[in-house]
Amino acid sequence: MVPAKTRRLWTFLAAMAAVMWGVSGLFAKGLFDISPKITPMWLTQIRLIISGAVLLIASGFLKQKPIATLKNKHNVLVIIAYGIFGLLPVQLFYFMCIQVANASIATILQFIGPFFVLGYLAITHKQVMRRLDIIAALCAFLGVFLLSTHGQFNHLAITPVALFWGVLSAFGEAAYTLIPVNIVKKVSSMVVTGWGMIFAGISLLIIDPQFHAVPNKPEVWLYTAAVIVIGTIIPFQIMANALRYVIPSTVSLLDAFEPFSATVGSVLFFGLVMMPMDWVGSVLVVVAAMALNLTPKQKKNKINQSVWEKTKSQIMKKER
Repeated sequence: MVPAKTRRLWTFLAAMAAVMWGVSGLFAKGLFDISPKITPMWLTQIRLIISGAVLLIASGFLKQKPIATLKNKHNVLVIIAYGIFGLLPVQLFYFMCIQVANASIATILQFIGPFFVLGYLAITHKQVMRRLDIIAALCAFLGVFLLSTHGQFNHLAITPVALFWGVLSAFGEAAYTLIPVNIVKKVSSMVVTGWGMIFAGISLLIIDPQFHAVPNKPEVWLYTAAVIVIGTIIPFQIMANALRYVIPSTVSLLDAFEPFSATVGSVLFFGLVMMPMDWVGSVLVVVAAMALNLTPKQKKNKINQSVWEKTKSQIMKKER
């Protein structure tokens, strides 16, 4: 039994981790505004490789055997797929959406990722969707519509490019959630994420091997460090440990602090103007995503959980 004081502490820390994810998006937007030479590709390459290396070194100190993991060919293939089809789009397309729009839009659009997971499981595993799941999905996509149009059918409030990258980021979020479901039962999530980042970073270096010369300014390296440390290393560790003391559904509810902090920061520091329908749309998306984690008591007591129930905890282990 976890003491109440410990549970409250880790609940607070999990909320702070979600805020860190949201704030890191603001630092990324600040980077893109400094110079056009600072691109999402450059930032994603730097972030993936450095963060991956740090996580693997930390896992080595914790005796989680990161090198031994690569001796299993199946594990390697899954981790490569996880890196290229999960981590890479989650981060690269997320930053692309931030560059052409803002951190608020990018974060909220990424929040529809769990609904793609739900749709995939419904098709491939014949998983029967609850009435709540269907209502939540409708609310989420209604929220995206309101956010995209200000509620006007003949007007697109955000550029098609921003919407495109945001939705691709959400697809990446779905792949990020689904691919490592089985492997994290055998291998530390820190090791899986660390190697996934390294493989994803290497693939981006192959695609774009030329490191662009970015302005050598203190704020560039400060903001880059913030994206890596505040947006990756610290919240990853917090969330990984928080799940030992706080149930996943509670952590999911705390995820709402991410779009909230990104939106408030965008309004305060980047002059984002939110129309009433934008706020309504944002709330619909976030509340709908959190509703997926509401499970009736009678279902919680069942021994045989559905595939969706088994998968949901993976969403909590995400790394922005």
